[in-house]
Amino acid sequence: MNDKPAFLQAWWLAIRPRTLPAAVSGVTMGSALAWHDGSFQILPALAALLIALLLQIGSNVANDVFDFERGVDTAERLGPVRVTQAGFLTPAQVKRGMFVIFGLAALLGLYLASLRGWTVILIGVAAILSAVAYTGGPFPLGYHGLGDIFVFIFFGIAAVTGTYFVQAGLVSLAAWWMSVPVGWIVTAILVVNNLRDLENDRKAGKRTLAVLLGARGSKVEYILLMGTAYLAVPVLVLTKIIPAGGMLTWLSLPFAVRTLRVVLTQTGRPLNAALAGTGQTAFLFSVFFWVGLLF
Repeated sequence: MNDKPAFLQAWWLAIRPRTLPAAVSGVTMGSALAWHDGSFQILPALAALLIALLLQIGSNVANDVFDFERGVDTAERLGPVRVTQAGFLTPAQVKRGMFVIFGLAALLGLYLASLRGWTVILIGVAAILSAVAYTGGPFPLGYHGLGDIFVFIFFGIAAVTGTYFVQAGLVSLAAWWMSVPVGWIVTAILVVNNLRDLENDRKAGKRTLAVLLGARGSKVEYILLMGTAYLAVPVLVLTKIIPAGGMLTWLSLPFAVRTLRVVLTQTGRPLNAALAGTGQTAFLFSVFFWVGLLF
């Protein structure tokens, strides 16, 4: 991309819309379980959805500027364009946008806190701080091999159980358990991202888990995350934790297999397709679960 895009186009690039299905999947799963239990509430569900999207966008924007300032993003980058590195937006502009995004998430969080109390505030503050600390602050999580844990906790466990909680006022056993496979699939998105950037991150001193494990170890991690996510569903059905309709999550399996082939056979820039494919798989996994509950 040689020409500088318009201001709004630059922000659209900074948002990275292809990453957003990952944020939606946890909320979809939590809402599906709340609906099944007769606790679905449209306004808290929409607020949870918007917060999840804002946290994902805020994290993307924070990564854009902090990776640039730490010298990780260079012209050799294989992933989608980063607006700070490309000169489309200044670091100051990106940071101001980041504060606005997280501020909007906090305002919506106050609405949910008015319904369910201080627990929501605690979770929200932790999520925002972690999103910033992924690449920012004195101990960036993503630079010390902790990014995978952060994603699993906040975009898996917290997204599903939190969405269920703001609607039902408690967290069911099924919500706790189904947050795990969602978290595994969403974490697999980060695995692909870091596998693609492995060599560039290694040169820059960014010690992601992919750098620590190497390419082969990262591919094994991806297989384990995706495989156990799908195998968990029949186990939860057999133990009667979730209804049999939950098996419809397996309708998303062809998308997962297609993406797995890319992860195992490609390197570098072609892994961008696997990144998007894993995000789509996460979303479809939750959508098909909800469809299964309808029957």
